Amino acid sequence: MADMFGSGYGDKPKTREELAASMSAVQRDLAFTVACGGKAYETLLAQASKLGLADTSKKVAIGYCAGGGFVLEQARAGSDFKGIVVFHVTNPNPVVAETPCNIKGRVLAIHGSADPITPKPMMDAFEEEMTRANVDWQVMMFGGAVHSFCDPTANAGPTRYDEKLCRKSYMLMRDFFAETL
Repeated sequence: MADMFGSGYGDKPKTREELAASMSAVQRDLAFTVACGGKAYETLLAQASKLGLADTSKKVAIGYCAGGGFVLEQARAGSDFKGIVVFHVTNPNPVVAETPCNIKGRVLAIHGSADPITPKPMMDAFEEEMTRANVDWQVMMFGGAVHSFCDPTANAGPTRYDEKLCRKSYMLMRDFFAETL
C-alpha cells in the first residue's frame, strides 16, 4: 500500500478541502506521482518476495478516490498489473492530456452515476481512452450513487457512504479478480 499523501497521513484528521489540496499538489507533478508509485511498487514487490507473502506473477492494483487516479497513472506508465480496480473514481483522465495509455491488464471502474466530483463526461472520456488503447475494461455505474459510497466516514454533500453498494462493489471486485487471475 502506498501513501501518496505522505508519511503519517493516517494519523491526521483531514477536511475535504485539505484532501483536495493534497491531491492537487500530487497531480500537478505527474513525473513525481509516477516515480513515487513506482518506488512503492518496487518496495512492495521486494518485501513480498523476501517474505514469501505473494505470488508476484499475479500483481493487481486497487485504488479508491484519488488513489484510483494514481493507480491509473501508474498503469498508463506501463506497470504490469494483471488487473486494476478503481472505486469512486476521482481522476479517471490522464493528468497530462494525450499521455499514452500503456495499460497492460484488465480494468474495472466502479462509480456512482450522481457523483458530482467526477461527472459522466469525465467517465465517458475514460471509456473512450480505454477503448482507443484496446484495454479490456468495464465500468460499473451505480444509479443515484454519489462519491465515496465505500467510505464509512463519508456522510455529507457530494460524498455519502452506502453499505449495500459497498458490499456489491467488493463482490464485483472479487469476481473480477477471480476471472483475471
